[in-house]
Amino acid sequence: MRKILVFVYFFIFCTPFIVQAQSNILIVGTGYVGLVSGTCFAEMGHQVTCLDMDANKIEKLQNGLIPIYEPGLEALVKKNVEAKRLSFTTSYEKGIRGAQICFLAVPTPTGEDGSSDIHYLKVAARAIAMHMDKYLIIVNKSTTPAGTSEILRQEIKQVLASRGVSIPFDMAFNPEFLKEGFAVDDFLKPDRIVIGVDNSQVGSVLTDLYTIGGLIIPKKILVMDIPSAELIKYAANAMLALRISFMNELSVLCEKVGANIDLVRQGIGSDSRIGHSFLYAGMGYGGASFPKDVKGLIASSHKSQCSSQIIEAVERVNNQQKHILTQKMKTYFTKKGGLKGKKIGIWGLAFKPNTDDMSDAPSLVLIKDLIQAGAFIRVYDPVAMEKAQKILGLHSQIVWCKNPVDAAEGVDALALVTEWQIFKDVNLEEIKSKMQGKALFDGRNQYYPEIIAKMGFDYFSIGRQPALSSAIR
Repeated sequence: MRKILVFVYFFIFCTPFIVQAQSNILIVGTGYVGLVSGTCFAEMGHQVTCLDMDANKIEKLQNGLIPIYEPGLEALVKKNVEAKRLSFTTSYEKGIRGAQICFLAVPTPTGEDGSSDIHYLKVAARAIAMHMDKYLIIVNKSTTPAGTSEILRQEIKQVLASRGVSIPFDMAFNPEFLKEGFAVDDFLKPDRIVIGVDNSQVGSVLTDLYTIGGLIIPKKILVMDIPSAELIKYAANAMLALRISFMNELSVLCEKVGANIDLVRQGIGSDSRIGHSFLYAGMGYGGASFPKDVKGLIASSHKSQCSSQIIEAVERVNNQQKHILTQKMKTYFTKKGGLKGKKIGIWGLAFKPNTDDMSDAPSLVLIKDLIQAGAFIRVYDPVAMEKAQKILGLHSQIVWCKNPVDAAEGVDALALVTEWQIFKDVNLEEIKSKMQGKALFDGRNQYYPEIIAKMGFDYFSIGRQPALSSAIR
């Protein structure tokens, strides 16, 4: 009888939007993933409501104020709000009304043991169950360990039972693969879409959601079981993090034996089995995804009593790499009285360019190290200053600067931490004239050692030999 009821509900409520270009979508959560996903779905022609319990955030969004920095997003939000395809609310009752598909994109913060805290997901699932009145496809888009979708399914069933109603629904998992700074393009021009379902009809519905209208033509749409889809996000980010940590560890060996990590990268990246992506040495990875997902995969492995030696090494190497510029500075200033009292300019605070995300940013580790060493710091970032100030607070050893030249004023050394384009375009001759010292520490291998040394800098990068100025040689 239940199977018949499910079929009837599916036929009545799902068949209409399987063949229509437009679907009614509810996105729960207006953070990075939720806001980008909701806006891009609206851009595809769907009717989208984004829901968040933070009334202040929703009010700002309704007034056109975007809470995150992401190139192209603000214009798309404005466009689709004006077209009445995108709206914002704090009400589950309003948001779920007419919705055919509900995406969950709420925070899953890292717990003390490294596992993802799914408390907010459970709260959202229960709220949906309290207000749903017809068949609904509920899709988790938050990064969570395998088995989470089943936990949410049981939460929803319990609430429906407490209401004394029997409303069929289906769970699915659809991980996001958005790179900060390129998220809009990543969503609208994906290299793959992963859909985890336990019902083939739901797989068809979600496939149509992405492909009807022809705006998104992914190279591959992978429809699979839910646990496999849940594991893919962790596995993909851990693999990319592994490549970064591998190159960073290799960069230390390069400096010891006189090799150049850039040439090593070219050599191994030219192998078609390896490729060039994520093979750049630097100060370590940061952001909202890699650190969290690596920890999550380790925690998930421990919970399942599986080995996680490789992934634990990835994390360990990355944590060490965030201190690399501190170590180079300490060595350089050993014969100059040490770091205490020195003025250090820092270019870049965000964990990477084209974002204001300060999550696990290497700059925070460097600044903490320098403060502990007694140095004074002048910092500048094109977009992340406000978020960095909230994290670091007012500090007598930190000066917040208005541009790259200001950050270099009177410093004994300059450190490039985030490779923003503005730092590539700067006049380094002018910068050197503003500095008191002449040391340049390049945490992203942005400059050519020989060129910078000829300009009179003492130049230090990652995995390449120090390039001292002719005055020292």
